[in-house]
Amino acid sequence: MAGAAAAGPVVVVGSCMTDLVSLTARLPKPGETIHGHEFFIGFGGKGANQCVQAARLGAKTSMICKVGKDSFGNDYIENFKRNGISTEFVHQTKDASTGAASILVDNEGQNVIVIVAGANMLLNFEDLKKATGIISKAKVMICQLEIAPITSLEALKMARASGVKTLFNPAPAIADLDPQFYTLSDVFCCNETETEILTGLQVGSPTDAGKAGAVLLERGCKVVIITMGAEGCVLVSEEDPVPKHIPTEKVVKPVDTTGAGDSFVGALAFYLAHHPDLSVEEMVRRSNFIASVSVRSSGTQSSYPFKKDLPGNLF
Repeated sequence: MAGAAAAGPVVVVGSCMTDLVSLTARLPKPGETIHGHEFFIGFGGKGANQCVQAARLGAKTSMICKVGKDSFGNDYIENFKRNGISTEFVHQTKDASTGAASILVDNEGQNVIVIVAGANMLLNFEDLKKATGIISKAKVMICQLEIAPITSLEALKMARASGVKTLFNPAPAIADLDPQFYTLSDVFCCNETETEILTGLQVGSPTDAGKAGAVLLERGCKVVIITMGAEGCVLVSEEDPVPKHIPTEKVVKPVDTTGAGDSFVGALAFYLAHHPDLSVEEMVRRSNFIASVSVRSSGTQSSYPFKKDLPGNLF
């Protein structure tokens, strides 16, 4: 039953955001007001996005997060239930509003985003302790940085202590990231911008990404995946430190790239939990394809494909 409490193989500790999306021909300059042609409200937040994509591929998932005691928070809980995600540890608080993201998307599918984290920042160690049972029984845990970093770090420690595989997405990136995040990450997955912030190295090509990936490996990650949008991904690992560029399906005219990185991470978690015998390279290739499907329609979670809509050879 949707919203039920049984532990699933994928647990996400992270953020929920209500997306307030405006579609416009081009992005405005500072101080400029322009007319958009469409507005809609959607469900977002990196943690929730990743959880929804994993669930739509067939993973049994649980979300550990905090929303406001407001209409956006109530709607979010219903959204999780509709996607078959356990809501036992979706906490509501009167002390802050549900997180919100204002998103502008232009005709090329490029976006600018401002987030107000709200209730997300109130998720704390006490909330994690209540969820110890599902964390310890999971196969994969995903964390990001749209909640208090100390809470994400604690979650990764709990997962590691129970032998649960950790997938960490350091987004939005912070330059002085606690070094423990690297050593606690079985899979460390970031995009070019995040990689530049973390390493101080410019990432303009797969070759650059390989060099930056080597720096992140040295910090203690086991596997590093750098996502590069239309360029696909670069993979480096402890076992095979030679960088591998894994290209992706070319999408001629992307409609909306918002949330494509989260689609990738959610898909990767699905494969880590349900198809652990695949090579990481093959998991990345399949996750690339799923993320490329998501950029073909507008919205964030609304663009994420279900298992039934995808080629059977992905499963």
